[in-house]
Amino acid sequence: MSTTLENIQRQIGENPILIYMKGTPQLPQCGFSAQTVQALMACGERFAFVNILDNPDIRAELPKYANWPTFPQLWVEGELVGGCDIVMEMHQNGELETLIKQTAAKHKDDA
Repeated sequence: MSTTLENIQRQIGENPILIYMKGTPQLPQCGFSAQTVQALMACGERFAFVNILDNPDIRAELPKYANWPTFPQLWVEGELVGGCDIVMEMHQNGELETLIKQTAAKHKDDA
């Protein structure tokens, strides 16, 4: 059985675009997760998600691993992009769509 930390590292490594959020993209369970996932969905590319409400171990360990205390957390190509405020700012100035589309294009053959 793998540890929670190994699980987190595997998830981040296997998914070029990954959001750790409360709830699911279809049914977010907090306003910050809802805003962040809407911004991501507006980019028009597929992304993976982990519902931390269903994964209490990840919810407890990820903030320590990421050195980022809150959720949601957007990870792109193994790097923490940030939470809701950063993602929304990037969405408003066009950086998010550029980043997501470039990443998706790089990994389109992986799917």
